[in-house]
Amino acid sequence: MPVAAAAASMRGIESAGARPAARRLGRVLVGRRRRAALLFLALAYTVAMLMLAMFGDEGLVADGGVVEAALRRRVSPAPPGSVYRSHLVFERLIPEMGAFISRPNPLVTSHYKKIGKQWKPCISKKLTDQSELPSSNGFLVVEANGGLNQQRISICDAIAVARILNATLVTPAFHLNSVWRDSSKFGDIFDEDHFIESLRKHVKVVKELPEDVSLRFDHNISTIPNMRTKAFSPPSYYLQEVLPKMLDLGAVRIAPFSNRLAHSVPSDVQALRCLANYEALRFSESIRILAENMVDRMIKRSSLTGGKYVSVHLRFEEDMVAFSCCIYAGDSKERNAMENARERSWRGKFHRPGRVINPEANRRNGRCPLTPLEVGMMLRGMGFDNTTSLYVASGKIYNAEKYMTPLRQLFPLLQTKQTLATSEELALFKGHSSRLAALDYTICLHSEVFVMTQGSNFPHFLMGHRRYMYGGHAKTIKPDKRKLVQLFDNPNIRWDRFKHHMQDMRRHSETKGFGLRKPQESIYNLPMPDCMCQEAEA
Repeated sequence: MPVAAAAASMRGIESAGARPAARRLGRVLVGRRRRAALLFLALAYTVAMLMLAMFGDEGLVADGGVVEAALRRRVSPAPPGSVYRSHLVFERLIPEMGAFISRPNPLVTSHYKKIGKQWKPCISKKLTDQSELPSSNGFLVVEANGGLNQQRISICDAIAVARILNATLVTPAFHLNSVWRDSSKFGDIFDEDHFIESLRKHVKVVKELPEDVSLRFDHNISTIPNMRTKAFSPPSYYLQEVLPKMLDLGAVRIAPFSNRLAHSVPSDVQALRCLANYEALRFSESIRILAENMVDRMIKRSSLTGGKYVSVHLRFEEDMVAFSCCIYAGDSKERNAMENARERSWRGKFHRPGRVINPEANRRNGRCPLTPLEVGMMLRGMGFDNTTSLYVASGKIYNAEKYMTPLRQLFPLLQTKQTLATSEELALFKGHSSRLAALDYTICLHSEVFVMTQGSNFPHFLMGHRRYMYGGHAKTIKPDKRKLVQLFDNPNIRWDRFKHHMQDMRRHSETKGFGLRKPQESIYNLPMPDCMCQEAEA
């Protein structure tokens, strides 16, 4: 009994001592849970604020993939030029831009200074006419892919390759591209008879294969062996690899045929490229007639500047914005539209494993298409006021109502294909992007100043053609987009400082207007000295 009583007494003491310890343990656990909850709430708040900063209100209801992407991105501020803030700069500068008057307008007083000697076309001096072409080694069939000016590259290079092979060229077929979606044939865009006649003393060109040769391939050019050729192949490749096949079969096919010949080739072959591009390739009659009428109308509507006008190649179509992977509005509407456009035209290309897309870096590096608003501010800063007639060459502008309004506000004399031509005149061109591009090309070619906003074949061909027409000077504004995005990212910039930077940029473009082709450059952009000769100024 004494032992039992002692044991019971000990259990009571232990039980009494355990209760305070349990309470202390409970308080510790509750405290830890409370701190964990507070930490979780703080983390959630941080994520929410990060999402709000990057995506706006829409980002708060984004799916898990966007949340995960947001968490992976840095919290620190993006470097200058990373984010689209041009609309804020516009709002700050619009009162001064609206009041700005340039007297005289730079279009009236030509600012393109002549240099000591003039460059003039002299292709005929660089080519030797042949009274009779040697017997042909066979037929060359090529497929030109891409848009209007990529097709031009293919056509001119095909003439050069036909000369190298001593072959007869069949006028190139055009590949129906998933982006351009133009079913036009060669003769719909170019004057086929003029093309053949202009080249007859140098290369034989036919519209189709002769019946006996076509029969040999079951009247199906796709059965002609396709010589898959690497880009920028030298003439030696064609002589060593393609010519034996042509002599054996009588015909060879190369598809696709874009940039399949090296820039550096013998001088007589280079001169043939010049002849094909600058003389033989003229647009079809239907395009020429309407384009010339539109140029005349543009000149008449430019009376305030002596019939001179500025043309802008504006690459802000939906597919261009989508391909760039750049962010502008940054809301879900824009993201969904861009994702749909990418999937529609490039099916999965942007979701391949290892593909990294960095919109901020794209913008800083000058890879984002300029918006119409940005183009308008740039031109105003360069000295072009609201008396300037502006022609905008473009496809269908993405979200045009929003983005074109500021440009029209700055340049009320703005014209497009749709304002220079009637709907009846444009009916023949509807659904044919290359024919519409040919109209734009012609109007830009005859402008006093041409403005490129995004690197592509269209502005590079135009710069070359304008050099060929205007004594070697491209008369082109090529903006420094890396510098532009820095300026557009400063909502507090003053008008006088902005204008100073823009006029520096314009002067820099003027100094770059002249240029001689280097070995790895193209005659389509730099026709000197291969297509032009320098003569003493009269």
